Amino acid sequence: LYAGATPKTTNPEYWENGTIPWMSSGEVNLGQVFNTEKRISQLGYDSCSTKMVPANSVVVALAGQGKTRGTVAITRIELCTNQSLCSIIPNNELCSDFLYHYMKGQYQTLRKISSGDGTRGGLNLKMLYNFEIPVPPLEVQNEIVRILDKFTSLEAELEAELEARRKQYEYYRDTLLLKNKNAEWKTLAEIGTFERGRRFVHGDDREEGTPCIHYGELYTYYGVWADEVKTHIDPELKTKLRFAEKNDVVIVGAGENNIDIGVAVAWLGDYKVAIHDACYIFRHKQNPKYISYLLRTYNYHLQIKKYVSEGKICSISAEGIGKAKLPFPSLEEQEKIVSILDRFESLCNDITSGLPAEIEARHKQYEYYRDKLLTFKRKEI
Repeated sequence: LYAGATPKTTNPEYWENGTIPWMSSGEVNLGQVFNTEKRISQLGYDSCSTKMVPANSVVVALAGQGKTRGTVAITRIELCTNQSLCSIIPNNELCSDFLYHYMKGQYQTLRKISSGDGTRGGLNLKMLYNFEIPVPPLEVQNEIVRILDKFTSLEAELEAELEARRKQYEYYRDTLLLKNKNAEWKTLAEIGTFERGRRFVHGDDREEGTPCIHYGELYTYYGVWADEVKTHIDPELKTKLRFAEKNDVVIVGAGENNIDIGVAVAWLGDYKVAIHDACYIFRHKQNPKYISYLLRTYNYHLQIKKYVSEGKICSISAEGIGKAKLPFPSLEEQEKIVSILDRFESLCNDITSGLPAEIEARHKQYEYYRDKLLTFKRKEI
C-alpha cells in the first residue's frame, strides 16, 4: 500500500506535454480507470514522491468532499496518483478484481473509520494496513468475480447508452440556450450580485438544526435545483453564517477538481439555507433555474476556466465568475426554455423512470448478490 503525490502545479515543466498518467482523487468515481484527465512529465514525476501503480491495482480515496472519501476504483492502466489516494497492489494470494468488488461493499465501513472532525476527515495508510478482508482460495475468488462481472457488464451497457443520451441532451441544451437570437448577452456581474458563504465544518452536521449546503454536496448530491437540504448544523452557529434565500443560485467557488468549479444549483426552498464559504450566493432578478442551466454549459465553463486558481484545492473569485458573459432573453422565454430542459433533465437523471431507473435496479441487484457472495464466516484456527 502507498499514497501518491502532486508535482507543483505552478511549474509548467511538470505538466505540459506530460506522458505519465496521473490520477486525481475525483477520478476514483470512474470505478474502472482506463485513462486519466491529466498527465505529468518525467520531471514532474521525479520532483515528488508519487509512485507508479501497476495495472489492476485497487485505489481507495483517502479524502474528499461529498461522496468521494472511501470510494474504490481499479486501475486498468499503469499510472501514478495524488496524495489523496491509496494504491493497493495485491500479492499472489489475492485476485485484484475480488478485492475491488469486496472493498466497494465496504464503503460505509471505510467512512465510519475515517479520522478527523474537520471539514475533510480522512482515511490513512495505517487504517488500511489494519483493515481485515476475507481471503478465500483463489478459485473461489475468481468464480465470485466471474458472477459479479456479469452484473456490472450489463450495468455498464446501460450506462453507456445513458451517457450517449446525455451527450445528445447537453448538445441540445447548449444550442437552445446559447443560440437564442432573442437574447441579450450580459455578464453575470451585470445581472446580479455575489456574496460568499461562511465557514462551517462537517463535524457540525446533525439530523436537525439549521439547514445548510456544503460545497461538496453541490456537485455530488444536488441537481439543477433543490428545495430541500441533505444536512443541518448546530443552530447556535446561526448568527455566524450567511444564508441563501428562495430563488438565489448557489455557485461552487472551490473544490478538489477544476471541473467542479462554477457548478450551480438554484435554491427553490421556502426557507433560508446556510451556505459554505467555498460557495457564492448569487442574487438576481432572472429565472433561477434558467441561470443554473446556463452555468452547466460548455461555453460558461470555458470562460471561467482562465480565472481558476489550481492547486491541492482549486478556487475562483466572485469577480472571475462575474466576468462570464451569457445570453438572457425575456423572463417569459426563460420560463419556456426551462420547461423544455426540465423534461430532458428528467429523462436523463430521474431514477424513477426510463434508463436511470433500470440502471438503479441493476445496481441494487449487483449489490445484493455482491453482499451475499462476499459474506464469509471467520475460519477457526
